[in-house]
Amino acid sequence: MFDKYKGNDSAKAIVVNMVLAAVSLFVNGFGVYLTIQANIGASPWDVLNLGLSNTFGILYGTASILVSCTILGIDILLKESIGVAMIIDAFVVGKSVDFFNSINAVEKSNSLVSSIIMMVIGLFILAYTQYIYMKASLGCGPRDTLLIGLTRRTKKASIGVVSIGLLATATLIGWALGGPVGIGTFICAFGAGPIMQFAFYTVKFNATEIKHQNIAQTIKTIKGGV
Repeated sequence: MFDKYKGNDSAKAIVVNMVLAAVSLFVNGFGVYLTIQANIGASPWDVLNLGLSNTFGILYGTASILVSCTILGIDILLKESIGVAMIIDAFVVGKSVDFFNSINAVEKSNSLVSSIIMMVIGLFILAYTQYIYMKASLGCGPRDTLLIGLTRRTKKASIGVVSIGLLATATLIGWALGGPVGIGTFICAFGAGPIMQFAFYTVKFNATEIKHQNIAQTIKTIKGGV
């Protein structure tokens, strides 16, 4: 019955994978933090998060949670499959960034070379933590789910075109709110995909083969105590 949910066929396995997802997403937040501290423009979604943060005087993490929960709501309206890790993603990553900000883990870069290096390191951290998070098989992130859901419904538009549309929209709104746009924004927009592909290749991971368990199935399994 649970063959397609590898590793999540018992309450114990689900708890272990939830912890694994949470830890990887916390480290993922450090990767996001580095791309921001590179100080040459943030990733498209972070331009939006930082724009909201600056405009309304709220923490980055709070802005990130608001955006993630909004997107999660859209995913639900689109009747996309929702996994427990999606909810963990919505709350952990943003607050992880706030934590590293609070301890001033890494100073903002003040040179282009060090900024680019910091940005690339951050993207590699994002890629490898994404692998660990996805391997838990408890759901993709709210944004990835939205991308897939919109692509499925537009039919004529490729996933690449829909992705560009989402990133452009997030960037424009964030920029209008005062979010930082720069060369780093373009590095993230066009470099994140290839870096993630390389990372997945090095660990021999095929994301398309993962069948994520939705919340209903997770609850049923935990209640069953198997």
